[in-house]
Amino acid sequence: MQGDAMMARRMVLAAAVGMAALAQAPWALAKLPRGGVKGLIGGASDGALDKLAQPGAFYRDTAVRILLPGAGGKLASKLFGVGDKLGLTTNLTKSLNDAGGQAAGEAKPIFRAAIDNLRWTDAPALVSKKDGATRYLQTSAGGVLFTKVSPLIGSALENVGAYRQLDQLAKGNSLMASAGLTRDGLTRSVTEQALKGIFHYMAGEEAALRRNPAGLLKGVF
Repeated sequence: MQGDAMMARRMVLAAAVGMAALAQAPWALAKLPRGGVKGLIGGASDGALDKLAQPGAFYRDTAVRILLPGAGGKLASKLFGVGDKLGLTTNLTKSLNDAGGQAAGEAKPIFRAAIDNLRWTDAPALVSKKDGATRYLQTSAGGVLFTKVSPLIGSALENVGAYRQLDQLAKGNSLMASAGLTRDGLTRSVTEQALKGIFHYMAGEEAALRRNPAGLLKGVF
């Protein structure tokens, strides 16, 4: 019995040492089994979506804040004129970010499906960069993710009242449609920005998991 316990401890120690080395050398991911790479990027995806699904997360972080279409929302504000002075565009912008957070909270199955459908062995970049798997997912499955996430964004925009606010601000303004400030244009813009923010957070999560042997062990074993 004592011998078995010692053997078990040695195996755990060997695994920990191996994973510590892996964390210090991203290129070593080339030796991971297929499931290990999926575990890594799946963990990064779940972590990013969990963080961005928290109330106000998109709006608080200026690196991922979702803005109205048109040069960071400046064109929209100019077109809205008086509406902007009344704070209506600020309220709408906050609603867009709330919608992004709602969609993030429902997007885990979509991202997991995209991860499962990729051929990770075809991605040399994922072993040479700290965010390589995230960037490979973004490049290879970005179009699929946009198609799947867009309906979530549309439903969320409806739920938070963003469409209603847009319609209110657009009354009597004939230039709105040409600036992309329509329901379809808003949905497209918010989806693009939300995905960009999610991938930004995923890159950070992936880099953290590569540095953390305990986190990586969940994906490999």
